[in-house]
Amino acid sequence: MNQAMGLLAPSSFTSSITLPRICPRRSLNLKASKAFHVLTSSNFRTRHSPICCSKLTLWETSSPTHAPTESTGDNLLKKTANIIETLSSENSEETLETSNEKFMITSNQRTAGLQFLKWPMWLLGPSVLLITGMVPTLWLPISSIFLGPNIASLLSLIGLDCIFNIGATLFLLMADSCARPKLSTQSSYSKPPFSYKFWNILATLTGFAIPLMMLFGSHKGFLQPQQTFITSAVLLAPYVLLLSIQMLTEILTWHWQSPVWLVTPVVYEAYRLLQLMRGLKLGAELSAPAWMMHTIRGLVSWWVLILGMQLMRVAWFAGFAARAARQQQAASSSAEDQ
Repeated sequence: MNQAMGLLAPSSFTSSITLPRICPRRSLNLKASKAFHVLTSSNFRTRHSPICCSKLTLWETSSPTHAPTESTGDNLLKKTANIIETLSSENSEETLETSNEKFMITSNQRTAGLQFLKWPMWLLGPSVLLITGMVPTLWLPISSIFLGPNIASLLSLIGLDCIFNIGATLFLLMADSCARPKLSTQSSYSKPPFSYKFWNILATLTGFAIPLMMLFGSHKGFLQPQQTFITSAVLLAPYVLLLSIQMLTEILTWHWQSPVWLVTPVVYEAYRLLQLMRGLKLGAELSAPAWMMHTIRGLVSWWVLILGMQLMRVAWFAGFAARAARQQQAASSSAEDQ
């Protein structure tokens, strides 16, 4: 019987449900020997009729109609990856925006809290400039410093100019702090035009060239009477040293794009006039030759002219800034109206 059932079993499973055709009742009256002979015959083949059903029963689950191809699987993975990336990028952008807003709020609060410290600088900066520059030169007696054309007098005069340079540096730092915008989000960089740099460098090089040419002519004997080296150093060495410091300071303010690049030459040139007037007084005490006195007077006239041009530039840049502010205000008002 087991062998008969093994013969009746199908060779492979199919997706449809198959049942053997049921014989009529009269075939059941056959004898067992005949039935066994019929079943074991080699010519007998069982016919299976498929039963197709579109509706599923309650205990059956739906199977997929077709398997996904490789391309669809790749597209699905790509789409899910893009979705994850977009979600993560949106979340990161939101976190960055919130962190930037918090940072701006905190920085604005800090700058608003430190604004009251800037108001005393408007009085403190000029006071430092006055104390370090004008007071030692005007009220300190020169006789206690200058003892004659020697190294001690030269170092004393250079020390006075170094004191002024310290005060000028502090003044420029405080002016830079006051010129910074109130809000940290606003740009505080200021770049001077090329023409301004060119004319400033030309004026400085001219201020260098005039005394050096006079000293060279005196050394070669073209100018008579000749002057000793120590006398020339006492009269012109502090001037040349401070002019070099001014040129270096201007280049640094241009490189850092500090807002004080416009007032830097005014500060140094105002003190240079006082320095050259001191040289005229010392030249009279040292009985300097006439060509040296005329050279110092020419330098005074030159730097008065340059200082006047610098003040004209300050006025021009102030008017330019006012025009730019009006244009920006008009543009913002027109944008709001639209």
